[in-house]
Amino acid sequence: MESIVEFYKKLPKKKCQSCGQVIEEKADCYGNICDECDHPAR
Repeated sequence: MESIVEFYKKLPKKKCQSCGQVIEEKADCYGNICDECDHPAR
């Protein structure tokens, strides 16, 4: 049986829904849009 840590390590990198850029993992990253696309000035 695989450990839970190994399971999460094998998950693919999270990508932005708008531009496809890989999203940097953060402790509280629940969104699917990168910081560039989610900027308030856009």
